[in-house]
Amino acid sequence: MATSEAAISRSEIVNKYTQLDQRGIVIAEYIWIDSEGQTRSKTRTLEPRDDGKKWDVDTLPIWNFDGSSTGQAPGENSDVYLRPVAVYPDPFRKGDNILVLTECWNHDGTPNKFNYRHECAKLMQAHADKEPWFGLEQEYTLLDLNDRPYGWPPNGFPAPQGPYYCGVGAGRVVQRDVVESHLRACIYAGVKISGTNAEVSKSQWEFQVGPCVGISMGDDLWIARYILARVAEDFGVKVSLHPKLIPGDWNGAGLHSNFSSKEMRAEGGMKAIEEAIKKLEGRHQEHIAVYGEDNEKRLTGRHETGAIDQFTYGVANRGASIRIPREVAAKGYGYFEDRRPASNADPYRVTGILVETIFGAV
Repeated sequence: MATSEAAISRSEIVNKYTQLDQRGIVIAEYIWIDSEGQTRSKTRTLEPRDDGKKWDVDTLPIWNFDGSSTGQAPGENSDVYLRPVAVYPDPFRKGDNILVLTECWNHDGTPNKFNYRHECAKLMQAHADKEPWFGLEQEYTLLDLNDRPYGWPPNGFPAPQGPYYCGVGAGRVVQRDVVESHLRACIYAGVKISGTNAEVSKSQWEFQVGPCVGISMGDDLWIARYILARVAEDFGVKVSLHPKLIPGDWNGAGLHSNFSSKEMRAEGGMKAIEEAIKKLEGRHQEHIAVYGEDNEKRLTGRHETGAIDQFTYGVANRGASIRIPREVAAKGYGYFEDRRPASNADPYRVTGILVETIFGAV
């Protein structure tokens, strides 16, 4: 049987089972972030609620997993607990089935050391009156099963960068079907995905999430990352969030973070933006420390980045640490873009330290 025929046959077989009546049972996929910043998940079935309402974070059961297998607990005390914090419609199983984003907690009631959401949520709640808005731009690279970027020759390099950014057509972009499927799945799940485009390096793409308020930024981005990994799995494709996958004259991958407060968005908000940037300058190294692994390979001062050991800002300058969009400078209010975070940075750590630096710790 030809490969395409086998694929079609397998899809038809799977559909035969996914279309069976679930008899009211809800399938919940519990999702968490492990010690290496990867999403993990496992499945649980739930009986319908007695009151007829849908399952939510207040009624979903706390679950657990083997933390010694994910680098989150020692083998002699391996139970880590999953506390539901956000619920999304499941774009893979559909129907009443759900994706359940969770926080990881230890047996003694303390947050797991890799649970960065907990502190971020406290910061967002303490400064809710500032109405912090975020928009994060997630860059990533699609790889084949041999860890080679799609569209790259097996033993060489593609043509230099230039035609790939927002490119259209064979030879310029690859795996658009993965990107389109991810976009639709995020929309179905209620993730506030706001766009997508091909990026500067071949086989590199980006999607944007936001504007989101407070803790929902990190929640939506993590679910979008999970959905991307699941969609890519269906296509037999790997997703890399490494910030500098290929050394040399190729753009790295970032998690550019757009931020504004209520004051910044109001008339005369440029004053608040400039004050915030001054505070960011004073804590440059603290931010770099939580802005992702291997970021020094990306923040070189080349390929649309600022140097990792310098803090700079400017209007419309993509080679600066902080970019003020030209239209913001012209209007005198709006938002700024922090271009330092790496593509593998944890959005809870990024958004949390932005709020902490600008508005204060709690």
